[in-house]
Amino acid sequence: MTTRTNWTRQQLLVAFALYCRMPFGKISSRHPDIIRVAAAIGRTPAALSMKMGNIASLDPAITSTGRRGLSQASASDRAMWEEMSSDWERFAIECEQALLATEAMPEPVDVGIADFDDLPAGEDRIVQATARVGQRFFRAAVLSAYNEQCCITGLAIPKLLIASHIIPWSHDNANRTNPQNGLLLSALHDRAFDAGLLTINDDMTVRVSRERTMAAGEFFAAAIGSYDGRPISLPEKFAPHQDFLAYHRERIFQG
Repeated sequence: MTTRTNWTRQQLLVAFALYCRMPFGKISSRHPDIIRVAAAIGRTPAALSMKMGNIASLDPAITSTGRRGLSQASASDRAMWEEMSSDWERFAIECEQALLATEAMPEPVDVGIADFDDLPAGEDRIVQATARVGQRFFRAAVLSAYNEQCCITGLAIPKLLIASHIIPWSHDNANRTNPQNGLLLSALHDRAFDAGLLTINDDMTVRVSRERTMAAGEFFAAAIGSYDGRPISLPEKFAPHQDFLAYHRERIFQG
């Protein structure tokens, strides 16, 4: 008879890391990433995919859609979800390091990660390196949440997509790696969002600065202004937090 063993903290961190970087619809015991990672942590692909289903059952963005077939989360799963939600910065770094330690997944390339030139005075290269680990986690989580498609335009070329912070990463240390503080945008729309030329309303529609639209010429009107009032594509998980969107509208958007 097979003895059932509890998941170790390291195994749980790996499961959470993989959940954060894999689109929900791709979670399957037959997925090659799950097969490789499961072997590396001494679990079966079925056990790892089931654990990821347990994690999904804790995600309000997923459960609110009425999806069925999600496994029941354990007390340790719930405790780790709370730990993640209460300290995204530390948890993201620990998750990313745990997954990379398995050597089952290639180390991601820094694409579309924030520029660290505006670090506060005195923060050194070690801090920058740690921040980059967290931002790799953030980018992977936002990419997977939006199925690698810009939520405004539908563009689906990852090299042209940015995991954009709703509240700029330099404004809020606590939510630098929180994927609920993220939107997946094309490089152009990311820059427009950061510059306050567009924002997202409470009803998840795009609002474009009307003053800028009138003065910016035909290209701006076609490439950005034409999306005014259109709904964004909602993520499968880690839905953008309304408080973060309100901050952007009130502090950054140029109306």
